[in-house]
Amino acid sequence: MVMDTQITTKMKINQSAKTVFEALIDPVKIGNYWFSSSSERWEAGKKIVLRYEEYGAEGAINVLEVLENRKIVFSWGEKDKETVVTISLEGSDEKSTIIEINESGLKEEDPEVISKMLGQKEGWVYMLSCLKSYLEHDVNDLRASLIH
Repeated sequence: MVMDTQITTKMKINQSAKTVFEALIDPVKIGNYWFSSSSERWEAGKKIVLRYEEYGAEGAINVLEVLENRKIVFSWGEKDKETVVTISLEGSDEKSTIIEINESGLKEEDPEVISKMLGQKEGWVYMLSCLKSYLEHDVNDLRASLIH
């Protein structure tokens, strides 16, 4: 039997797809809800350095695809443990957007795969909650508050 190791998280944000998209790719806006900073605007083919100042950590993502106001695909993680994240935006009007995040590539044979899946799911739910709070209510101090 093959285990599905994909993680999918969805949330409705009461803002236009354009507003949500800009919050994701803009290096200044991202600091209000997710990472401390992003080295530059996200575009296909770019390697972006993301920092968490609170944890003294940084990592890189490889942006694979960007469809304005609709989709962002990137890879991240250690060599041979890299996963692919697809962020899809579906806006039915200018007042709301369904954002879906799918992360794939976790290895079924990894003895820690269940724990990693749960951790990633928790992280995506938290990130989307922070994004929603930022875009709908201008709350920008929730980032980096999740305690493990």
